[in-house]
Amino acid sequence: MPVDSSLAEMHWKHDLLGSIEVGIVVLNKNYEVQVWNQFMENHSNIAPGMIQDKVVFDRFPEIDKDWFVRKAEPAFTLKSPVFVIWEQRPYLFKFDCSRPITSPTKHMYQNVTIFPLASLSGQVEQICIVIYDVTNEAISRLGVQELNAQLEQIGRMDDMSNLFNYRYWKEQVAAEFKRDKRSEVPSSVMLLDIDHLKDINDKYGYPAGNAIIQGLGKVVEKATRETDICCRYEGQKFAVLMPDTPVDNVEFLAERIRRLVEKFTIVHDQIELHFTVSIGIAGFDSTFKCYEDWLTTAHNSLLKAKDTGRNSVVVSD
Repeated sequence: MPVDSSLAEMHWKHDLLGSIEVGIVVLNKNYEVQVWNQFMENHSNIAPGMIQDKVVFDRFPEIDKDWFVRKAEPAFTLKSPVFVIWEQRPYLFKFDCSRPITSPTKHMYQNVTIFPLASLSGQVEQICIVIYDVTNEAISRLGVQELNAQLEQIGRMDDMSNLFNYRYWKEQVAAEFKRDKRSEVPSSVMLLDIDHLKDINDKYGYPAGNAIIQGLGKVVEKATRETDICCRYEGQKFAVLMPDTPVDNVEFLAERIRRLVEKFTIVHDQIELHFTVSIGIAGFDSTFKCYEDWLTTAHNSLLKAKDTGRNSVVVSD
């Protein structure tokens, strides 16, 4: 018995659409589903008969209709394919990840291609959406990005104080200086120096001095705001950049830190250690030619605090 050619063609097309490991969806101009292959059925649990001639946005509300219509427009009007990669939009159809046990993500990352499908008249009456599962590639890329971010963060930190290091802090001061030059906002810089740390090192050893440095790092971190940028920049010296903060407010904070340190006790090898700090403050001044002028002014205030007996706060004129 001869096999109807159209039936045979339908059979091999069905086998083809069911065997390929990509999603195939055909939509008409009303965005009604015309083709829904096995890949789409497997990941959505929606059989072709359940979604045939249904508007895709009704069944998948996670698709931003306005965005998708704009994306599909070139395929309909210009007969031009459209590409959407997962970095631009993680997915079109929100499918669960097919590797839930081993994968750190709950959804499938997708690359999407939209092809125009022209009729015999040459008019594009339908579009074909091809969905590629790129979850492995995305997870790998995201893992590298996260690792790079962690390495970058590590590169910014001072191991002993757990604050930022001077290199990163200086970069932030330079950026803040440029911003202040444009807007003349009242930002400030505060420098702190541990008094007589050399005497403590000589008497109790460098581990005791290191314990004091770590202790001051904790005091500074707790006393300042999240928007303040704190660092240990040289041995026993610390610095704080305080954006959008006038000098009067910084002087109040500096006195608070000085008093906290004065009452702070470090226990090292069962020995109680006490220490004080000298603090110099400089507010931004529009006459500064470069950020180094700002830091020099703060450093001169710090020197004055040390020269006048230590354990004190000095604000630049």
